[in-house]
Amino acid sequence: MAPAADREGYWGPPTSTLEWCEENYAVSYYIAEFWNTVSNLIFILPPIYGAIQTYKDGLEKRYLAAYLCLTAVGLGSWCFHMTLKYEMQLLDELPMIYSCCVFVYCLYECFKYKNTVNYALLFLLITYSVVVSIVYLDLKEPVFHQV
Repeated sequence: MAPAADREGYWGPPTSTLEWCEENYAVSYYIAEFWNTVSNLIFILPPIYGAIQTYKDGLEKRYLAAYLCLTAVGLGSWCFHMTLKYEMQLLDELPMIYSCCVFVYCLYECFKYKNTVNYALLFLLITYSVVVSIVYLDLKEPVFHQV
């Protein structure tokens, strides 16, 4: 059997700028980092349940947005650790940035006056998300994720 570093998997050689501590394709031919992939179920299944309950209970839309953001982070991370492809790395890291912006806005919502919208904060968070996305796509380095 070849050393783990030389194993070829279903998705081919990694193109991501990061690799984590697992041996690639050690457990499955189809999953590059098996345990990192499987551990993302905690970011997928409970938030889906939370989103369903939030909708059924008629809670504020910000809670639904937060649950869906966690689900997006889990799905993106699942895809990244399964493939170790750069495109999937973007699906892992960018939703984390966007989710943080959603959570900041949700936190603001806890302390605002009724029936008001903080357009300045919305503009700032959307601008930050766009700038981070452009930097990620231009530099191809996960600088925000590492900092």
